[in-house]
Amino acid sequence: MPTPHQPPPAARRALRKLGADIRDARLRRRLPMALVAQRAATSRPTVARIERGDFSVSIGIVAAVLQALNLLPHLADAADPAHDELGLEIARDELPKRAHVPRSRPGRVDG
Repeated sequence: MPTPHQPPPAARRALRKLGADIRDARLRRRLPMALVAQRAATSRPTVARIERGDFSVSIGIVAAVLQALNLLPHLADAADPAHDELGLEIARDELPKRAHVPRSRPGRVDG
């Protein structure tokens, strides 16, 4: 039997923050947990686990809860390259220092 996955502390903190933010969004909308669970086709205890930041809840169920709160587009943008500062910096560092037009070789016919 495989060992259960234990995410690193930073990931657990991020999931706890996500859960707290989901709870705040639900309360701001004045939606009972049972209604959000029904709209997400899951159970009330599962929504409670998400709100506590339980990392064992599948991302599909988290996405369904976000959809029930009309917050799903934010999940889709989580790894958007436009917001990936480190990736953009790496790409910038790998750009050539100069641009040049390749010379055509003598005797070669293009076209």
